[in-house]
Amino acid sequence: MIYKRSSELFAEAQKVIPGGVNSPVRAFNAVGGEPVFIQRAEGAYLYDEDGNKLIDYINSWGPMILGHAHKPVVDAVIEKAKKGTSFGTPTQIETEIAQLAVKMVPNIDKIRFVNSGTEACMSAVRLARGYTGKEKIIKFAGCYHGHSDSFLIQAGSGAVTFGTPNSPGVTEGTAKDTLLAKYNDLENVRELINANKGELACIILEPVAGNMGCIPPAEGFLEGLRKLCDENEILLIFDEVMTGFRLAPGGVQERMGVKADIVTFGKVIGGGLPVGAFAANAEIMGHLAPEGPVYQAGTLSGNPLAMAAGLAMLKELDSNREIFNSIDEKTAYLHTGIAEALRENNITHTINRLGSMISVHFNDTPVVDFETAAMANNDTFRKFFHGLLENGIYIAPSAFETWFITEALSYDDLDKTIAAVRKVARDLK
Repeated sequence: MIYKRSSELFAEAQKVIPGGVNSPVRAFNAVGGEPVFIQRAEGAYLYDEDGNKLIDYINSWGPMILGHAHKPVVDAVIEKAKKGTSFGTPTQIETEIAQLAVKMVPNIDKIRFVNSGTEACMSAVRLARGYTGKEKIIKFAGCYHGHSDSFLIQAGSGAVTFGTPNSPGVTEGTAKDTLLAKYNDLENVRELINANKGELACIILEPVAGNMGCIPPAEGFLEGLRKLCDENEILLIFDEVMTGFRLAPGGVQERMGVKADIVTFGKVIGGGLPVGAFAANAEIMGHLAPEGPVYQAGTLSGNPLAMAAGLAMLKELDSNREIFNSIDEKTAYLHTGIAEALRENNITHTINRLGSMISVHFNDTPVVDFETAAMANNDTFRKFFHGLLENGIYIAPSAFETWFITEALSYDDLDKTIAAVRKVARDLK
């Protein structure tokens, strides 16, 4: 494929935007080469600045569960924009989408809308600290909760040591209150709790991880976390920015039958516009300003355009719940086809899948946490990524990202993708 125009645009962007991108993974640093600049999108396809058509498995990192430029969402945004784009006052549509979200998601009574998943997770942790009166938190290696200081933490020297910053600008003072646990390892979590008795406000995790590839929770892992939190008066936060309204109408809480104390949302809940949210029962949310002392605010929170897009999206998902079965079946079909294509060509691999999230790892061990995800052959992934791109298939430009399946994908699209994988696999040998 030709990417002349994209290369020119990237060169221009680098002059005025750090790295030429507004979010680092877009720069293709993990796979090499230069990023593709997209001109427009529709359904399951991206159309780049050089006129190439690509089958899309990023889908704006998750929100396009019904496809790009989905007509009810676009129409809702257009009609709302005609009446004004922002007021800085309450609007009826905020209540409408809040009522629908509370109806769809188990274990929540109230929801607060913000502008991003990062903001939602940051606010959820602040609320947990304010509610419990405790300061320390546990997060998991490989789980991403946005770029707030508390979350940019890597492991210390041992299982129960304090975290240390892994980004300049994050202070040691902030890092000391974040403890790092190993995903899918309950005993490791128990050790951290025992070493910090009475000091932990919350445990936050992606209940189905999507930022080290798709990594489902091991059997009993979420249930075990719930039990540990109950026994130690710790709040359990599910970061459902990726999984919320995607893996089920009520997200992982519904699909797995495990209750969280606070849940964060993004992606699907905004229909593709910038939005985030966090939610809990009435007692916990009652600690949030203006009802309670925990402060959180945002000039564009509840923006009418984002609310219109999100409401149109949730209405369709709520009224046509067969969509979730349909995209799960498409993902399973893709899984089977990719696995066969790689096996036929003796390519060492592991595929993880849950619902409409899937990832391909080029190693032969089960991928259950960040450590095992990092064991994969990244050189093979780079060749795989560029091979698929040359064949019109656009996957995430990182081995540590899940693919997102959209209902707009046809089985013909899936067959073309499998055929492309088979072709690329022959070259990988």
